Amino acid sequence: MKDERHSAAAGRVAERGIGAGPTRIGFLLLDNFTLIAHSSAIEPLRMANHLSGEEHYQWFTLSENGEPVRASDGQRILPDAPMDAANDLDIVIVCGGVAQQQAIRKSHLGFLQAQARRGALIGGVCTGTWALAQAGLLDGYRASIHWECISGLQEAFPKVLVTNRLFTIEANRLTASGGTAPLDMMLNLIGKQHGRELMGAISEMFMCERIRNDQEQQRIPLRHVLGTSQPKLLEIVALMEANIEEPLELEDLAAIAGISRRQLERLFLKHLNCSPSRYYLTIRINRARQLLRQTSMMIIEVATACGFVSTPHFSKCYRGFFGVPPSSERTIEPVPRGARGRREVFIADESHDAQDTILPASTAELALMAARGEATYGSVMSVPRRALC
Repeated sequence: MKDERHSAAAGRVAERGIGAGPTRIGFLLLDNFTLIAHSSAIEPLRMANHLSGEEHYQWFTLSENGEPVRASDGQRILPDAPMDAANDLDIVIVCGGVAQQQAIRKSHLGFLQAQARRGALIGGVCTGTWALAQAGLLDGYRASIHWECISGLQEAFPKVLVTNRLFTIEANRLTASGGTAPLDMMLNLIGKQHGRELMGAISEMFMCERIRNDQEQQRIPLRHVLGTSQPKLLEIVALMEANIEEPLELEDLAAIAGISRRQLERLFLKHLNCSPSRYYLTIRINRARQLLRQTSMMIIEVATACGFVSTPHFSKCYRGFFGVPPSSERTIEPVPRGARGRREVFIADESHDAQDTILPASTAELALMAARGEATYGSVMSVPRRALC
């Protein structure tokens, strides 16, 4: 029965040519992949279909040979087809997770290389980026990966331009760092293809406070950078982060840590390559940026909350860090809110035979059919389809 299911699904994966109909996306699951990154990438596609009332996207889960794959939390996922059956996908995204180097097979690399040659967009989420790099598909490209693997990827693949961004969309490569970052990556992709209104409506359905863009960076824990070798430095940074509205003097920080101010300055210069004053200012400026983008606080309130004595001083420091005044953050990529009318209800094609009804072309069709009775179904008008990035 399982073989018949894989055979039928594999046949449907190969039915359409590139560019015809919905965008077809294959998710290649590696052993011990992280389920949250995988789900964060798929759910925006489902909701794009749901809200538009159109099948903009189809998705398929793939494995090396069609056998079930175990996620890092122990759940076993039965894929739609073996990867070799997926020969007409528009996008292929590798879903990685724990112990990625042991999970990658030569067959995975050959499959990805073949997909790239035939023009598919190639992506990776979480540690799936490692597979792309190992296949030689990221040489000369900027790429994102979970912060735990940044230094390892840089060391192993010096031709890859590794960034600490949450996600990177560059030409025909898509990479996301993991966790919920794939959600933002896919929302941005949907926005490019089908408009910002649909992107914003999906964000509202998922109760996302905002959609992060491809310039935002991962926050790498300092303990990961330093390990446990510098407990005094970690203690001082923790004090800085806990005292933003009323910054502590450097002498006070040094006294609490039980060291001299000169020792304090040496620690920061040696391990963080900056002065303690600069590092403290960076923490406060980044907190200010979060407040500006995520809240409706007035600029003067943000300045006060982040320890600046005046709005002009705050604006000067902010422009020095980011090259723009604080007020510009209020106008960056506003997300449209609210539904904009209701589309005609989708009517299933009754010409499909019984087999198509039981096993549709992808799980996207089943999800779309199940959503027909929802109040939000078809509530967002579509815009003309845009080319893939």
